[in-house]
Amino acid sequence: MRWLVGWCGASASAARDIQPLGAHLLWDGPDPLWAVGDWRPDEIRLVFADGDTHLAVFGYCGATDEQLRRSLVSARAGALRQLTLWPGSYTAVARFGRRTVIPADLAGTRPVFHTDWAGGTAYATAALPLADLTEAQLDVPHLAALLACPDTPEAYGDGTPYAGVSRVPPGHALKLREGGSRSTVDYEPTAPLVVAAPPLAGEDAIAGVRDALIEAVRTRLAAPRHAALAEGGGTAPGVGADLSGGSASATLALLAAGLPGMPGTVFGTGATQAGERLLAVTFNDLTGSGSSPLDLERARLIGQNPRLHHMVVTGGEEALPYSDLDNGPLTDEPGPSLISAARHRHRLAAGSADHLIGNGARQVLDAHPARLADLLLDRRRRHLLRPVSALAKASATGGLLVPFTIYRAARRLARTPYPEGLTSTALQLRRPPDESAGGTWDGALGASLAALAWSRPGPAARWLTGESLAEVSIRLEAAAARPHSGSSAARPGVRRARAALARHAADHRVFEQATEVRHQRLHAPFYDNQVVRACQALPESLRVQPGARAQVLRAVLEGAGVRELPPGWGTASPTAPADPVRTGMRANIGDLVDLFDAPLLADAGLIEARVVRKALRAATEGEPLPLDGLAELVSTELWLRRLLTRRGSCWTAEGHHDPRAVTSGVGPSA
Repeated sequence: MRWLVGWCGASASAARDIQPLGAHLLWDGPDPLWAVGDWRPDEIRLVFADGDTHLAVFGYCGATDEQLRRSLVSARAGALRQLTLWPGSYTAVARFGRRTVIPADLAGTRPVFHTDWAGGTAYATAALPLADLTEAQLDVPHLAALLACPDTPEAYGDGTPYAGVSRVPPGHALKLREGGSRSTVDYEPTAPLVVAAPPLAGEDAIAGVRDALIEAVRTRLAAPRHAALAEGGGTAPGVGADLSGGSASATLALLAAGLPGMPGTVFGTGATQAGERLLAVTFNDLTGSGSSPLDLERARLIGQNPRLHHMVVTGGEEALPYSDLDNGPLTDEPGPSLISAARHRHRLAAGSADHLIGNGARQVLDAHPARLADLLLDRRRRHLLRPVSALAKASATGGLLVPFTIYRAARRLARTPYPEGLTSTALQLRRPPDESAGGTWDGALGASLAALAWSRPGPAARWLTGESLAEVSIRLEAAAARPHSGSSAARPGVRRARAALARHAADHRVFEQATEVRHQRLHAPFYDNQVVRACQALPESLRVQPGARAQVLRAVLEGAGVRELPPGWGTASPTAPADPVRTGMRANIGDLVDLFDAPLLADAGLIEARVVRKALRAATEGEPLPLDGLAELVSTELWLRRLLTRRGSCWTAEGHHDPRAVTSGVGPSA
């Protein structure tokens, strides 16, 4: 894990006695900054302007030093958004004398954390080092809120699993001043910069997405080449990409292969082809779950591109979800991707030192179902016809009732005030769990109807104790009672889409840490600031249409000169394979039941172990239980156990910091 850490306004005596282990000092003085971990030399850039004005950029940034310097001067005058406008994915730390500014990204894959320390503020891009620094305990109510309402930021606010350690919300910047004062400001305008500016036309908005994606991929291609040497031979040098057969990964692979540049050297291709072909990796599940024959065939056809070197990686039971749970790194926070980390590591180990993946495309391009309510608020009812018809066609039951049911749910959401929506969810959390939650609707229709609400309990809520759910409901009622201003509170689609993006971005960050192959870098350009901005500029009437994501990505490829795509590209497979999560659960049910024999979640008062063990067995027998909810419980329990058995600290002061202090109150002796 790589992170940066610094502080501002801390007392000189405390700051002198401690520093992070294995750190590289970037600038000294009363407000120092360190980089910790296996950073590459080209991943850290320092720019100095006139006076005591510094800028550190961590990650992959497509700006030149002169562009960075100009943006730094603009940010010093208050234009903090200028620090986030460059192509790529990065964290910027700007210092203006005794003032320090650190913007978080728009999605949430590059967060910023902060805590009170030594009379000032310590900040970092990871929460665990700050918990070590302050000997923070575990924040059990925060974990309860994450499990009960993961898609409702009002339930857990800006907290983290560590008490006293806070997160800067996506799209905000942390401002620190001499004397210990700090504030969090929103750097992204919520309204058009020009009063009454008309929205972009569909073609112009798609062109913006195309330009942003091309620049995002070009930024990765322009970086120096690296060879990731690991045990057993290591990954291929240079730049590679996933090629799952889906539209997102195929778009990135074809863009990287077609743009001018040298993706990398593929082992065994010979000196004459060195640097000319991009390694594209497809995963084939030999257990018959998770791999669609149509997707594999599309990946094979795309892989025939002369600038691609196509590799198919196969996996059996050892690569199923819930496999090899005993091994894996401690991530900064819990996340559902912990249950499938071994599966993804198996695929990524065959990739390149810099590997492009399509994560985030669905969240930034697809329209959240709640945007149907936004269309009603704008009196654009005719734009509901196509998405409602598509959902009705996809539904196996319901017939003529489906369009009416969807329209009624969207109208109810449009007419429900935001505080009332939060209060309704708080009341639901106090009721006994309804085993038939979701009614008779299932599949895409059921998910869409469930999402047509300001807030809703998460899939794991049914297994939490009544006491923990009551605490979360109190949080929601308190959030509903607070005054809300701004247009975002009146637009359910915008708010729900933003919350869903932040949720998936946070899980992507856990995914990166859990699946990390030594010296390999994963790149998800769809989460880049400029790509997110370009996708947000797409008209709502375009985003809610069936097949909108495939249409946008096809236009992106056509603009880049790629016009020949396999038949059915961008469409879902009509015959879905068996669910790999349920298959993996059946194959590893013994280990899962043992995991909840004496769980730490039960010690913390969040669950009853007997109830969860019963649910795990029932899920393997085919009962229609929410598997994603069970995955969240398993991953949280797994994360707690790794945290409890952790040894060592992130800091140099021996005997001063107990790395297990964060688990106080959840151990067997609690």
